[in-house]
Amino acid sequence: MNNFKYNLIITRKRCKYTQKEMADMLGVTEGCYAHWEQGRNEPSINYIIQLCKLLHVSSDELLGVDKEEEV
Repeated sequence: MNNFKYNLIITRKRCKYTQKEMADMLGVTEGCYAHWEQGRNEPSINYIIQLCKLLHVSSDELLGVDKEEEV
């Protein structure tokens, strides 16, 4: 998930959400959400699914999976 934190920031800003708004929609604290964007913690798969729905992106896009690099 090397690019996850950067992709999360970019997609959130593209959707014009604040960290507080994202945290509220996900039911987590603002600090918890901020740690995801800082790369200090990573969300569980359930939160990743919710993030993808809220941000209208695929999990590959959010997680930074390059289809050409797949094995």
